[in-house]
Order: sequence, then structure tokens, then C-alpha cells
Amino acid sequence: MRKLFSNGLVVIAGVVSLPIPGTHADAKAPAAEHRDQPQRDPRLARLRKFFQRSQCPAADHSPAFLAAADANELDWRLLPSISFVESTGGKAARNNNIFGWDSGHAGYSSMDACIHSVAFSLANSILYRDKDVDGILRTYNPDAEYAGKVKSVMRRIAPKEDVD
Repeated sequence: MRKLFSNGLVVIAGVVSLPIPGTHADAKAPAAEHRDQPQRDPRLARLRKFFQRSQCPAADHSPAFLAAADANELDWRLLPSISFVESTGGKAARNNNIFGWDSGHAGYSSMDACIHSVAFSLANSILYRDKDVDGILRTYNPDAEYAGKVKSVMRRIAPKEDVD
């Protein structure tokens, strides 16, 4: 009886700890297909090279940028470009907030957590969802020159036609 009872607790504990599908926490985990083949993705080399030229800490997080963009159906150059404009790819980031999210007040447990969280918000928040890159950038920062700065960085990473 004691063995049966303890086995039941293990099952209950396992069920309680499962994530709820569709929650924000799910968006933070990279998609399984990206864990297996990030080294073969030609975008990875471009992104690492871009960040390394400026000695940005974000270079080490290039796989997370790609996984988050793909999981949230965002242009793969958008997140790295925003991070470059906001914190020079992590050089000026506080509390792992490489995007300056929440006017720089948000804090994250890691840069990867920040990348996945912001990607999820840009794809799913009522403020951003169903918008193209220009719409996302106008909402992110309404300054008239901001979208041009980010899109210039996007082109520096890779011209769109080279990687699509």
C-alpha cells in the first residue's frame, strides 16, 4: 500500500509540473527542430559574424535569436537588429535586457530568456501581432528615425533576398 501511494504522488507531482500549453512560458523554449541543426543554418554564420565584428556579447546567443524568430514567425534579422540599436548587441544591456524592453526596466534571468520573451511579445501581444516589420517598429518606438535605424542594421546583417 505504501509503495502504491508513493507511486501515485510521483504521478501527481509530474502532472502538476507540466507547463500549460499556449502560455508565455512555452514561448521561451526553443523549438526542438532548431536544437538539432543550428550549426547547419546559413543564417547562424551571418549573425555570429555580424555581432563578432562589433565584439557584441549577443554573438554567443545567435542560435536563440534564430530559434525565437522562427518559433514566432518573425523576420530572423529583426530581433538582432533591435538588440544592436538598443544595447549594441548586449554591450549596454542591464539585467540581461538587450532590447531595452519596458524602457529598460524589465529584467531577465538570461539573455536567451529575454530574446524568447520579447519575440513572443512581438508576435502575440495585441499591440504587435499581425503587423509587418514597419508596424512592429513604429509601435516599439514611435520616433520617426527608429525604424530606419533598425532596418539599416537588418540590411547589414543580410539583404533579405540573400537569405529567404
